[in-house]
Amino acid sequence: MRARIARRIPRWLFVRLRRLWLSLVPIAQCAAAAGLAWWVAADLLQHSRPFFAPIAAVVSLGLSLAKRWRRSVELIGGVLIGIFVGDLLISTIGSGAWQICVVVAVAMSIAVFLDGGLMIPIQAASSAVLIATLIPPGPGSLDRAVDALIGGGLGILVVAVAPVNPARRARRDAAAILHTLKNLSADLAVGLRTNDEDAIYRVLASARGTQASIEALRNDVAAGREVGRLSPLYWSSRDRLKRIAATADPIDNAVRNFRVITRRCLGVTQRGVTIEPAIVEIIDSMSSGFEMLRAMMMAEPGESPDQADAAREIRSIVRKARTSIADNVEDISETAVLVELRSLLVDMLMVAGLKRSSAIAQLHLNR
Repeated sequence: MRARIARRIPRWLFVRLRRLWLSLVPIAQCAAAAGLAWWVAADLLQHSRPFFAPIAAVVSLGLSLAKRWRRSVELIGGVLIGIFVGDLLISTIGSGAWQICVVVAVAMSIAVFLDGGLMIPIQAASSAVLIATLIPPGPGSLDRAVDALIGGGLGILVVAVAPVNPARRARRDAAAILHTLKNLSADLAVGLRTNDEDAIYRVLASARGTQASIEALRNDVAAGREVGRLSPLYWSSRDRLKRIAATADPIDNAVRNFRVITRRCLGVTQRGVTIEPAIVEIIDSMSSGFEMLRAMMMAEPGESPDQADAAREIRSIVRKARTSIADNVEDISETAVLVELRSLLVDMLMVAGLKRSSAIAQLHLNR
């Protein structure tokens, strides 16, 4: 039902709606943290114009789920540097164009000296500029520093109390990539059977377009691990997060190997050579292997298919990918395709939970 509705929505609108949907929880977290930070600083502590508190809360969280703890520390450090440098220098040298130059240079220099993070110098300079232009230095310096601490601290608190499910987004990312590989494997097999260069090229173009999905997977894995450390609600999910994180590199390698296979197949087809049917059969069988891995990724703990089910499915493909197939091929590039397919099967076995040494051993048993 959901898939049918998605197909009826224009692509440009679907992409934007999906982006908004994925950002709803981070947006809600930012909004809650900003309002809470203002309430604590203004109503509870009676600070005058405590805008550093909600700003710190929003910037420390942001829409990216990864490295929020690091962002909060960098932001708080940068704001504190900017406040103290701005107060000290502006109260001494006054305000004006050249004074802003001096304040920004000093604040950023201190920030860079203390830490190599990208956010600290920017926040230090921004805070120093605010002191130099809008907020006169004075006895409120300590309040401004406290406001920054309140905002950053409450941002982390909101993540811990109302976090994004740390496993859900990462496994959905992984499942989406595996689903793409399933479809591309089937399409590549069809293109090879019909010697359709255009179809194979389209598969290659689609495979090259998966890099953004790989980066999203890695970011969400990092975010999941961070939430698993910060939030007591998900401490019990750490082992599952660890298993999901272990699939990121094999999935990335699988995508890269698939691109190489498709590129070699395109070259062979362009030379007018027909790929050995046994090799095409392996590529076609990989489609069901990727589908099993996708289903494994989305299955809840204790449900089927699990890692053992997926490994059995892929072992059945490994048995087809014997090196003896190369005895029947005439073009050396076909042999290279077979070698790459066996390497891709190692990646698939690793996604199913096998260690690399065990996955390679499976191929050695099926020469």
